[in-house]
Amino acid sequence: MGVETGRITTDVPARLDRLPWARWHWLVVIGLGTVWILDGLEVTIVGSMSEALKDPHTGLGMSSSDIGFAGAIYVAGACLGALFFGQLTDRFGRKKLFLITLLVYTCATVLTAFSMAPSWYFMARFFTGFGIGGEYAAINSAIDELIPAKYRGRVDVTINGSFWVGAAGGALLTIPLLDPTVIDPEWGWRLAFGLGAILAVGILLVRRHVPESPRWLFIHGREDEADRIVAEIEETVAEETGHPLEKVSETITIRQRKSIPFMLIARTVFTMYPKRTVLCFSLFVGQAFLYNAFFFTYGDTLTTFLGVQQTGWYLAVFALSNFAGALILGPLFDRIGRVKMITFTYVFSGALLGVTGFLLGSVTAFSLTLLGVIIFFFASAGASAAYLTASEVFPMETRALCIAFFYAIGTAAGGISGPLLFGWLIEQASADKDITGIAIGYFIGAVLMIGAGIVEAFLGVKAEGRSLESIAKPLTVDDEGRSDEHADAATQAGH
Repeated sequence: MGVETGRITTDVPARLDRLPWARWHWLVVIGLGTVWILDGLEVTIVGSMSEALKDPHTGLGMSSSDIGFAGAIYVAGACLGALFFGQLTDRFGRKKLFLITLLVYTCATVLTAFSMAPSWYFMARFFTGFGIGGEYAAINSAIDELIPAKYRGRVDVTINGSFWVGAAGGALLTIPLLDPTVIDPEWGWRLAFGLGAILAVGILLVRRHVPESPRWLFIHGREDEADRIVAEIEETVAEETGHPLEKVSETITIRQRKSIPFMLIARTVFTMYPKRTVLCFSLFVGQAFLYNAFFFTYGDTLTTFLGVQQTGWYLAVFALSNFAGALILGPLFDRIGRVKMITFTYVFSGALLGVTGFLLGSVTAFSLTLLGVIIFFFASAGASAAYLTASEVFPMETRALCIAFFYAIGTAAGGISGPLLFGWLIEQASADKDITGIAIGYFIGAVLMIGAGIVEAFLGVKAEGRSLESIAKPLTVDDEGRSDEHADAATQAGH
């Protein structure tokens, strides 16, 4: 399956990276990036619909443990979907998979809206997560391979931060949808899921026009198709900008293969790039626990300890601050650099979370929200950069699977063990009516976030403005007659 099929010298990467920003790139951003809005919408709506789902007459008669199980099974689906679709994305192409994963999400969301029993709801939530997890692997790899090197950092950070646009929208939607004077309670929660499916169909219509990654094509023996797609992109961009494109001289020689053996991919991640593996693991787990220490206990904290009845407005403000951070700070990851910005955002937000833990005994709903807004203005940019890092620092043949692997680890750590720990802390603290009992969750998140920032300072990769091929050579690159995998192995043996 991994047999060499030919050797070519191509200038496709250089041609894509030298392109100026044009309307065509917005097609990529809208068609691929807006799916994170769906994820944010899903997570927030489900979190706000718990009471509606518990009602035996207008909901599904679910218990609190059922609600918790549904959340866990969504996360489990996302982890498995990321791993399953991640390896398929590297094997069969970006476009096939980013169409399939969105279809899986859309169908599962429609099934959720028509749930007639808890078991149906659980199944639909699992496959909704399965599709979303696959999206993270397929979309991040496709975006990074189509966006010019000069803009890759800000685009990736902003797109991953758009999760919070969906979160804000979901929080605001729950206000009328859960108001029985506006919408019949029996239909309000179903309508919420139906709206997500309608948005997904709109994204699918745009996504059909996004091409396959030319980088993936020329490695897998389809160089003529890659050249044709790049030529069409160049023609479109030149027409949209009104300026002729400069010529390129940089080329790369590739030993083409129809597929890359899975064991070679695993060996690449864990033996050729062990420092980068540690780096990505630290970044993903750190940001996962940070969000679980604050955001996933935020609504419960407001209602249990601070007397807030309607949390939608608070959640919306908090979510918008997250997106604002990714949008405003995103360009700095290209200008100042990845290492400096990731280190700063992780360490600074972690330190602020730790301080907030010490202040819990004296906070109000307003002051806690204000602290959250400040913390996550910086944290959201750093967390989004974790996905950017996993996508940039490994060879192209492993890109989607690496994103999936680290996403699954971070999501499992934050979305399964995290809620169990922090839910238990809130339960214990509420029994004593003492909000400071949840501070330990804040401190854990703070330590992991600061630790990840320190790891970035020492192991981070300066990827700003560089082509993906210069950051991590493809496994199939031909370097003076030898593949990069053999050259790296020889180098390590010499060391």
